[in-house]
Amino acid sequence: MFVIIGYVVCLGCIFGVYIMHGGNISVILKALPFEIVTILGGALGAFVVNNQPKVIKATLAALPMALKGSKYTKARYMELMAMLYDILQKARKEGLMAIEKDVEAPHESEIFKKYPTVGNDHHVIEFTTDYLRMMVSGNLNSHEIEALMDSEIDTHHQEAHAPVAALARLAGALPAFGIVAAVLGVVNTMGSVGQPPSVLGGMIGSALVGTFLGILLAYGVVEPLGGLVEQKTEDAAKELQCIKSTLLASMQGYNPATAIEFGRKVLFSDVRPSFTELEGHVKGKK
Repeated sequence: MFVIIGYVVCLGCIFGVYIMHGGNISVILKALPFEIVTILGGALGAFVVNNQPKVIKATLAALPMALKGSKYTKARYMELMAMLYDILQKARKEGLMAIEKDVEAPHESEIFKKYPTVGNDHHVIEFTTDYLRMMVSGNLNSHEIEALMDSEIDTHHQEAHAPVAALARLAGALPAFGIVAAVLGVVNTMGSVGQPPSVLGGMIGSALVGTFLGILLAYGVVEPLGGLVEQKTEDAAKELQCIKSTLLASMQGYNPATAIEFGRKVLFSDVRPSFTELEGHVKGKK
């Protein structure tokens, strides 16, 4: 919703003020289809050349997500930490081997079924169970697991930022393609130099629309969208860091209630539950 409102305000102010100052919108509308095909067609072709298929697919998948509200809410994080609390509490009371079945078959585990929002998230469950499995095996110490977690989170970060970088490059290219469209328009105008001034003026105006559109699409549409995708990527990484901090605290000997406090502290302030909120939620889920 906010994305649509932002675009409406951006485009509405630009074109609205142009019309209020006596601008002839028909000049822009007449040239618009041809300029859009030239600019977007050239930019999208270069985008395909500039990115591997996996990056193109990731970018296309990221765009619809950017238009939706963030799923990383306070309620989601409270459910995540309640789930971690339950699994760590079971391991503390019954021993690490007691959670082996939960780890090996998470979709059949009563603990994970209890928390459907995060329990059905493939990335969350895979990340959590992989390191719980290492904890059960007892072959690695906390420092080794922390280094491995950091490597995995860094890899996830790089993959998630590929669409952000692709959109940034696309935004940087759009003004140049706008200039290309404008130059072609000027070339076309020079070929009609014998026409009346009114006709030549219209042709020059249409040519300048290309430069205008290239800059507008770059800084008014694509670059803001890339920034939004980047922010949502940071939210996703923060969830993995929360799991990491909680599991490492448990490995270092802290009880489950204290371990989830380590996880709570790494969250962004706008979605971080208070100590009392989290404690009440965890106790309510028992």
